[in-house]
Amino acid sequence: MLYVTILVIIALGYVLTRLYFLQKEIKRATRQLSDLNKDITDKKVDIRFFDRDIEKLAKEINNQIDLTKKAKAEKSLTENELKQAISYISHDIRTPMTSILGYMQLLESDEITPEIRKEYTSIVKNSAGRLKVLLEDFFELSIIAQADYPVKIEVIKLNHLIVEVLVAFYEEFNKGNIEPTITIPDHDIIITADPSAVKRVIENLVVNAIRHSSEHVTIQLEKLNTSILLTISNSVTQLSEQDLHHMFDRFYKADQTRTGKGTGLGLPIAKSLMGKMNGNLTAELIENQLFMKCEWKY
Repeated sequence: MLYVTILVIIALGYVLTRLYFLQKEIKRATRQLSDLNKDITDKKVDIRFFDRDIEKLAKEINNQIDLTKKAKAEKSLTENELKQAISYISHDIRTPMTSILGYMQLLESDEITPEIRKEYTSIVKNSAGRLKVLLEDFFELSIIAQADYPVKIEVIKLNHLIVEVLVAFYEEFNKGNIEPTITIPDHDIIITADPSAVKRVIENLVVNAIRHSSEHVTIQLEKLNTSILLTISNSVTQLSEQDLHHMFDRFYKADQTRTGKGTGLGLPIAKSLMGKMNGNLTAELIENQLFMKCEWKY
């Protein structure tokens, strides 16, 4: 009987001791979480009393802390991108609007000659046209960014579609004194994608290549082991790795003076469309050559 009593006392002592340490560990974890929530520390929860269930709880709490930190970082990034986008679009809208209003006031004068009036009218039309393109691109990008943006996936002969797009740029290449190097297989290169979206992607990349090429443009389509790769490259003179990093940001332009003809939305639109079709668009800078690569897995 005495032996049983001793065992009961030992067991009770063990349970009470364990309960004491568990309670102490819970209070410690609560204090750590409180400090974390008050931004007193950014340290995650650690434990001193090793218990399997307490360890699991601490692990799940730390996982939630990681997810919260990630969500905050993504929110901060999104807010910064939105602020930057608003700043850029405000600047881009203000520039043609200022030009339009300024020349409209000049056109109201009775003292200007018909030749000058014609010149001013042309400037107003050009500024209005730029403003129209900017707003259309911005609207298109905002629509594409929506999760429910519809894409019509079907079988496409990509080599035929590329030729169709390039023919439409014949005059643009001539105006830029650019003779493109085109390498497209004669046999059919098949992908499953949205034809209109693919066409838009190619158009945007070709426009970007023509607009910023310093010497020549190369278009190459090839079938790799696991994917179809379309590469559109052009020579560049002033492009840094930092520019490359921000290449697909909305409104970003390597020309920080922002006086070019582009809206800074062509590449983000192309990137978004490729993502909607489960494709990928990347940029690579090798020496003075910029490579835009569209890849479709199969």
